[in-house]
Amino acid sequence: MILDAARLSFANLFAPETRSVFWKVLGLTLLALAALWFGLRELFIWLALPWLDALMPGTPAWAGWLTFVLGIFASLGLALALALLLAPVTALIAGFFLDDVADVVEARDYPSEPAGRPLPLGEAIAGSAKFLGVVILGNILALFLLLVPGVNLIAFFLVNGYLLGREFFEFAAMRYRSPAEARLFRAKHRSTVFLAGLILAAFLAVPLLNLLTPLFAAGMMVHLHKRLSASDPGFSLTRGATARP
Repeated sequence: MILDAARLSFANLFAPETRSVFWKVLGLTLLALAALWFGLRELFIWLALPWLDALMPGTPAWAGWLTFVLGIFASLGLALALALLLAPVTALIAGFFLDDVADVVEARDYPSEPAGRPLPLGEAIAGSAKFLGVVILGNILALFLLLVPGVNLIAFFLVNGYLLGREFFEFAAMRYRSPAEARLFRAKHRSTVFLAGLILAAFLAVPLLNLLTPLFAAGMMVHLHKRLSASDPGFSLTRGATARP
């Protein structure tokens, strides 16, 4: 069930409709990072360079190239920092397009079934911000565990597997269920959702490919939710109330 959902989601990444979403996400991400780079660079020139001139008064004119070199290093350092932010910023922006991916999956693979309900804009914004926060928090925790030999790689997969599985499965479930029922349904099938999350964590660990993680995860969890719903048609909020979160 899990591998089949992953296979279908990966194939869906190459569908024309999904590619158009990816280019939108990537374009907006690069635009946001470029704007941030220029803004911070101008802020550095405005604040830091006068401070350096005041710090070293009386510097001969020929030494002005030091300021120029410092500006270049600062720009390169800023560019490197923004490169590290590429995946998180992509995830944040992709959060606004997850329903588009889910719509494509449902239309292509489940045309005879009712379409899911797109999340309201407020919920989409909140979910996108929550996902970004969860990923950052999870990776900070995993970073601390890097100091423990033999635990670092395991920690990365366990932390991200749990967090990614939970967030994306609940996103897919909330297209058909209330938030409370979606959480209970995820809790009831938590082992399956966690194993699916491990696949998402492996996807996240691959450089460049990890830019597609939100789109791949959304599609995969739509498939997984469909299959779990079909295998558990009697689930309801009342029957699921005993499940642990």
